[in-house]
Amino acid sequence: MMIYENYYWGMNLIWWIIWVVLIVWIFVVPYDVPGQRRRKDTPLDILQQRFAAGQFTTQEYKEKKAILENDLVKSK
Repeated sequence: MMIYENYYWGMNLIWWIIWVVLIVWIFVVPYDVPGQRRRKDTPLDILQQRFAAGQFTTQEYKEKKAILENDLVKSK
């Protein structure tokens, strides 16, 4: 007769711990870790990046930002 000590539903306890750590690492780790998913940039983020790159003037930036903020208020 074989005795199965420290086995839980066919796996040793250490394997359950490894699976739990792996699942937590995949879904709970912050998104800014290299190789992980990252949140999508909002239109305002893209506008700020383009303004920082010098693609348009301060006046154009303010106009476009006002339009985006106005659209954001309307959509809520």
